[in-house]
Amino acid sequence: MDNPMNVLAIVGSVRKGKATDILVDKAIEGVTSGHLNCFVKKVNLIDYRIGYCRNCLTCRDSETKEPVAKCQIRDDMDFLNEDLLKSDSLILGTPVHMGFATAIMMTFLERICWTFAKPEKNILTLSGCPLPRSDKKRKAVIIVTSGIVPPIYRIFCDKATPLIRGTIRDSLNAKTIDSMYAGDIEHRGAEYYFDKAFNLGKKLV
Repeated sequence: MDNPMNVLAIVGSVRKGKATDILVDKAIEGVTSGHLNCFVKKVNLIDYRIGYCRNCLTCRDSETKEPVAKCQIRDDMDFLNEDLLKSDSLILGTPVHMGFATAIMMTFLERICWTFAKPEKNILTLSGCPLPRSDKKRKAVIIVTSGIVPPIYRIFCDKATPLIRGTIRDSLNAKTIDSMYAGDIEHRGAEYYFDKAFNLGKKLV
């Protein structure tokens, strides 16, 4: 039997059991419905102790050949980094706060940027941009929720999706194969988006 596919689902909502959390669960159901030989781990970032990046640049300047550079901060990112290393596919979910990812998701993204990436060194391009330290390729889907703003206005208020897409591409070598914006949750309810989230998960396999 082939090795199981490792799926890591990361929830950046501070409210467990609410729309973002529920829709990530639906995406997980989609994954497991289409791939029996898979291992899924779901992480609610609110349950973890994740300190702010201190911009010491130790990770950025590391010459390690390992797929992840060591951060100077000792906290629960040590465990999450191990989960990320094992992952083959990712599901990332966050509400939008003022158009952006939540503070806890932003903190997580900042902490993986230079630990999993190294500065590009190419005189023909803009040097210093992040490049993945590892050649391992991953796939990802992104779920963004908004309590008020409907999907028709996504272009004006969803700055979270492009930021997440770019960060996981540059740091984790992850290709975002699709994303969804679940808007106007306060009126439509999360149930309105169940099928879409389920099908999003199926796309990972």
